[in-house]
Amino acid sequence: MWARLTVTVGGSGLGLRASRECLLRVTAVGCAGKRQQDRRDFSAEAALKKTPLFDFHRNHGGKMVEFAGWSMPVQYKDSHIASHMHTREHCSIFDVSHMLQTKIHGKDRVKFMESLVVADITELKDNQGTLSLFTNENGGIIDDLIVTKTDQGYLYVVSNAGCADKDSAHMKARLAEYKDDGFDVDLEFIDEALIALQGPTMAQVLQTGLKGDLSKLTFMTSTLVTVFGIPDCRVTRCGYTGEDGVEISVPRLRVVELAEKLLSNSEVKLAGLGARDSLRLEAGLCLYGNDIDETTTPVEASLVWTIGSVLILVTVYS
Repeated sequence: MWARLTVTVGGSGLGLRASRECLLRVTAVGCAGKRQQDRRDFSAEAALKKTPLFDFHRNHGGKMVEFAGWSMPVQYKDSHIASHMHTREHCSIFDVSHMLQTKIHGKDRVKFMESLVVADITELKDNQGTLSLFTNENGGIIDDLIVTKTDQGYLYVVSNAGCADKDSAHMKARLAEYKDDGFDVDLEFIDEALIALQGPTMAQVLQTGLKGDLSKLTFMTSTLVTVFGIPDCRVTRCGYTGEDGVEISVPRLRVVELAEKLLSNSEVKLAGLGARDSLRLEAGLCLYGNDIDETTTPVEASLVWTIGSVLILVTVYS
């Protein structure tokens, strides 16, 4: 912020001195205002939650933005369009660690989950998953999620970051009801990192870090495996780009190591929220909060296929 400096020729110089003092005062006020704004911006950024890959994103040129209370990369050095096309033609890493990951334990875990979602969990095979929906008492969609029936004695659930608080509250409320009724079920919200490797060359990239045959891991199936020397990674063949891909739940202390190993392959680049959204839109996949919400039913959202056959029969004949 600047003030005009006026000099009166032949004067005493007081006008120059006064104008200079005014300039300095106005400049100081402007600088103080900028410092205050910088402090507010810093405080706002500091208040955001950060994934274990936050510093990794910054070091690789990630442009960070607020998303669902998290600081997330919207894009990197490449343009949004270039990132989009790279995913379509090669493969990209997406950080999805902000999403809510939950394990459901206990012998009544399937019954508990079926009381919350529209899917027929009982009919899933071991290590098979399905897209499903949390619904409210009016049939509105609370959130969309993927639930996997693992062979380790628990259900593995991944739901949206933007709905994490209400999803966890919804599950906890139902858990309390089930506990009161004597059912054997427990929730575990897991603090692991989650990355998605998406694109047509995903398999050839990931296969180099696996001992088993990745071709046996078909769409919407999951396995617990060592990936590039990192044990206890859950690899699920799914994604939200319309391409072949996997989501890898990995111990948070080793996710940077995994990302760097994947990125060392020339087929792989980093992608942010911008490319994720355009890829999802191009593939015709729903985005919660944009296309579906608590006022939308599965029928209205053209998601009837997510409803289990048993639930459909109960609805028809009740």
